[in-house]
Amino acid sequence: MALAAELSPRDRSLSLKRRQASATGLPQEDSSADLGLDTASEVVQDWHSMSAEALSTPLLDPDFVRELEVLRRRMEVRARSGLSGEHIAKRRGGSAEFHEHRPYAPGDDLRRIDWAAYARSGEPVVKVYRSEEDVVARLLCDTSASLEFGDPPKIDVARQLAAAIGYMTLADSERAQLLVTAGGAIQEHRPSRGRTGLPALLRVLDTIKTGGFTDLSKAVDTVVRKCARPGMLVVLSDFFDSGPVLSALSRAAQAGHDVVLIQVLAPEDVDPDYEGDWTLEDAETGALVELTMDAAALEAYVLRFAGLCEELRCWARRHGATYVRALTSDGLEDTVRRIVSRAVD
Repeated sequence: MALAAELSPRDRSLSLKRRQASATGLPQEDSSADLGLDTASEVVQDWHSMSAEALSTPLLDPDFVRELEVLRRRMEVRARSGLSGEHIAKRRGGSAEFHEHRPYAPGDDLRRIDWAAYARSGEPVVKVYRSEEDVVARLLCDTSASLEFGDPPKIDVARQLAAAIGYMTLADSERAQLLVTAGGAIQEHRPSRGRTGLPALLRVLDTIKTGGFTDLSKAVDTVVRKCARPGMLVVLSDFFDSGPVLSALSRAAQAGHDVVLIQVLAPEDVDPDYEGDWTLEDAETGALVELTMDAAALEAYVLRFAGLCEELRCWARRHGATYVRALTSDGLEDTVRRIVSRAVD
């Protein structure tokens, strides 16, 4: 979408008058005064309203989008880039030191356009401040067969949470990238920037299918190896993986990634309600196990499951990461609030 299509007729008229004044040598008025706070606010509100209406999908309904608009202002990425002039945290504000202009890209926040430069050159540019980092949120989604379990299936909740985090990132004019892991491979999708990148992200999320097993530790190592610059690494999984997942996550944290663990679970994962003799089939390998579900067997499962959760919790605390348990029976808004507040459940 061209910038001219996003500006109101009054904005385009003002820009034309400024260029005419510059060409004739007449003094130019301050662009911010010409634009007016009310007009700038209307442009931003119209943009938000359009995005909320146009992007309503089963993954993001309008009420959920309105909640995300509030929560995204509180979301902070704590990635360490290690590059000169960059900071541990992403900060914005009037106290930041101006660094340079970069060309406007569709989806950029209209509030960050340098209207004075646009009036002089006719080319839209966005102000970049030295304290800002080009943040990317990488959404690593586990698609192993165990994610199909539950009502609704765990994969559906994982998709919705990935969409929510993607929305908050893109609405803040940052980049989001979806990575889908299946088997020992990882499928990388091209990063998107800004609100205009959201439809493509949602379309890909809608096509995700579950099946087979996932080597989650290998997937995390692949992301770390391929990503030259760290960012927010969001891992959505039930973490029912026998591999050295915590070791791989430690390498990601050491590389500077801001790790967010979202453990998507069905209520039956936490508190199974089975009795009698069962033949259980491993959803990922197809292996069969004959088992009598008595009190002792249930207690052994609950203890082992609690041990898994405690390992993830302790790892998150030790590495300053986020760990949130998302039950399929929980409300999405509450889960996203805990993610934004950097909870360790």
